[in-house]
Amino acid sequence: MKAIRRFTVQTVLPTALSDLDELAHNLRWSWHAPTRELFAAMDPELWAAVSGDPVALLGGIAPERLAALAADAVFVARVQEAHEDLRRYLTEPLWYQSAGDGLPTSIAYFSAEFGVTAVLPQYSGGLGILAGDHLKSASDLGVPIVGVGLLYGGGYFKQSLTRDGWQRETYPVLDPNGMPLTLVRTADDAPARVEVPLPGGRTLRAQIWRAQVGRVPLLMLDSNIAENDESARKVTDRLYGGGGAHRLEQELLLGIGGVKALRLWSEISGAPAPEVFHCNEGHAGFLGIERIRELVESEGLTFEAALEAVRAGIVFTTHTPVPAGIDRFGTDLISEYFGGSVEQPGVPLAKVLALGAEDFEGGDPTVFNMAVMGLRLGKRANGVALLHGKVSRGMFSPLWPGFDVDEVPITSVTNGVHSPTWVDPLLQRVAAEHLTADERASGQGWLRSDAIDDATLWRALSDLRSRLVDNVRTRVRSSWTDRGASPAELGWVDEVLDPDVLTIGFARRVPTYKRLTLMLRDPERLRRLLLDPDHPVQIVVAGKSHPADEQGIGLIRELVQFADDPEVRRRIVFLPNYDIAMARTLYPGCDVWLNNPLRPLEACGTSGMKAALNGALNLSILDGWWDEWYDGQNGWAIPTADGVDDPDRRDDLESAALYDLLENTVAPRFYDRDSAGLPNHWLEMIRHTLATLGPKVQATRMVKDYVTRLYTPAALATRALDGPGHVGAQELATWKSRVRAAWPGVRVDHVKTEGVGEVPQVGDVMKVSAFVSLGNLTPADVEVQVCYGKVSDADMIARTSVLPLAHVETYEDGRYAFAAPLELDTSGPFGYSVRIVPTHPGMAGVTELGLVANAG
Repeated sequence: MKAIRRFTVQTVLPTALSDLDELAHNLRWSWHAPTRELFAAMDPELWAAVSGDPVALLGGIAPERLAALAADAVFVARVQEAHEDLRRYLTEPLWYQSAGDGLPTSIAYFSAEFGVTAVLPQYSGGLGILAGDHLKSASDLGVPIVGVGLLYGGGYFKQSLTRDGWQRETYPVLDPNGMPLTLVRTADDAPARVEVPLPGGRTLRAQIWRAQVGRVPLLMLDSNIAENDESARKVTDRLYGGGGAHRLEQELLLGIGGVKALRLWSEISGAPAPEVFHCNEGHAGFLGIERIRELVESEGLTFEAALEAVRAGIVFTTHTPVPAGIDRFGTDLISEYFGGSVEQPGVPLAKVLALGAEDFEGGDPTVFNMAVMGLRLGKRANGVALLHGKVSRGMFSPLWPGFDVDEVPITSVTNGVHSPTWVDPLLQRVAAEHLTADERASGQGWLRSDAIDDATLWRALSDLRSRLVDNVRTRVRSSWTDRGASPAELGWVDEVLDPDVLTIGFARRVPTYKRLTLMLRDPERLRRLLLDPDHPVQIVVAGKSHPADEQGIGLIRELVQFADDPEVRRRIVFLPNYDIAMARTLYPGCDVWLNNPLRPLEACGTSGMKAALNGALNLSILDGWWDEWYDGQNGWAIPTADGVDDPDRRDDLESAALYDLLENTVAPRFYDRDSAGLPNHWLEMIRHTLATLGPKVQATRMVKDYVTRLYTPAALATRALDGPGHVGAQELATWKSRVRAAWPGVRVDHVKTEGVGEVPQVGDVMKVSAFVSLGNLTPADVEVQVCYGKVSDADMIARTSVLPLAHVETYEDGRYAFAAPLELDTSGPFGYSVRIVPTHPGMAGVTELGLVANAG
């Protein structure tokens, strides 16, 4: 019989064990092995049954067992020690507390998904896992971040397979009261609520749940409350589960409702209001609209002045290397939600539409682009790897016409991963027993074979591979049972994978550009690799495809059907329902991590980082982070067929390159053993990987980069425009309005050079003079620049250098002369040009206004 209602009955803990409640509700346990071991010791069988969920453990443990534990002085002491350790972690000064002056007092981090732990399934893939690692590392560093997201009643989805290999999705109902969450309440103990106005006089209401991620509170908005109508209750039903109005309402709640939740949280907790707002992808972009509304309403600012005050503190991170991956809504839908009866005073619809308008060459005037809005609202923007930053500058360059692509104001902060979460405890113990703290932090200890000898390292890695094999067999049996197989059909499962065979992992979301089935391009050659009598390989594959992505679902079925073949099913498996819990066994158990996206469509791809931290070698297309940090000794680069336009031909070439590497290089090296059975050359590569990649791929490095390069400049810019009446913001808005109006009258009239002969030589000094018309502007409003460098055969300047020219003379009718000496410091083809750009102390750079007057 189906229940008509469900709820979770809370456990009443004995007084001696009351600290367990805080230990269970602070998600630090998800990356702190001693705390997990404490919970596991309470009831090992139940701990395994609840998949390592402390809240579920406390909810399911027998009262008699709790009483026995409360009477056990040794266990009570362990609880107290763990609680004291957590208290120290939450209060002691960390990196941020001595990182320098000018740091933000608080940073808000908005994301549509957060992957913190498998017991809080609020993520679909890399974006969410990154967000979770960002919060964990911020906590470890003492960075005052507060996360803002949505609480999805059905999460993303649970994946299983049909008998013939099709992906099947289910959405289990998640009970927040049975999860490591706390309902945020006001001073009178009422649930804290936010409201977002909707068309037709409707209101979207949401309550706020808090997940405590170490030091970092994560606020999650939940619309499934009785005060909402049925449609509004479903806004937070599932992650990425709908389109059109449903998706828009999710993003309105995340952005607008998220800002309101932050205000409530500061009021309730006393936490400082954020100075910096980090928008992790465009989903939360409407946070800027809400903050503009706040300033217009509370301080009477104009829209333009409020926009400047808000932009100063927004950091926008794009994760999307292709336009198709960006959320875009019809302008008619945006008009419905921001115009008419819903239009806010001082926040006119036309100005909202302008923020997301594709009013550039090649744009679609009928759509509202969330990434474009993010870039226009964010004074600072970044991609998530060096190559991705370059791709993003090219993709969004139409927003800055007249500037070179390299000048587009999108920088890069390469992603990282939270090593305490992803490095297997076994490997952590080996490192702790043999290496000093400094050697572990720098990575250099791994190069000392006298510290961890080859036999010890190989034994640890072999144990991890064996554990993966056991886990895979359990999962394969469960999957085939779900697919309708009887026990009598599954005897072969006990022989799936071999703990002594080279093990390759491939696990990620399954959009087409990640090319799940590139390994199947030549099925017979793959069979030979899997079944090679001397150098066999085995492959573990996992990944979910969005339910609406028919191509991706078809790729999964193709892979599953190949893996179902009795000839190869002991050497290749597809594991359904890829999640954090699976990943924490999969990464450490693999010898090689495979990644073969269509370059350059991988923004970063952090799964390979997690594998590397566990001693795996990457075998990857040079894309994302691998393009940046592959050094020839930490794995292998799969050659790419760049420039081949035929996608089938390109796949043929790149799959052949993959097979060649596996057959002729990777597998022979793995099986090349010394007299003691150790693969010395392989272990040298692993040591090099751990020593050189280990420090680079840390999310603590990433968060420090954000703090120093983006958060702190954003906070300083915010303070410069803050103060009574936001005078600085009003002045900047007025100046920008004046410059835009006057810019049609700005031009370079004439350029003159002196000081070089017919054959210029290195070391010659050339005087460059520019005669310009500024119309109603003054020399203080602009910078006149000479741009120079080596030139191509087409006279295009490559690797442009910029030299400002000084104002040297004033003429009538708004005409001026600027000049400066330019030393010729390199030989070869040389070229230069002159341009005029606006400049102001309140701008992040000369490209901010998107205005430029080029000579010629």
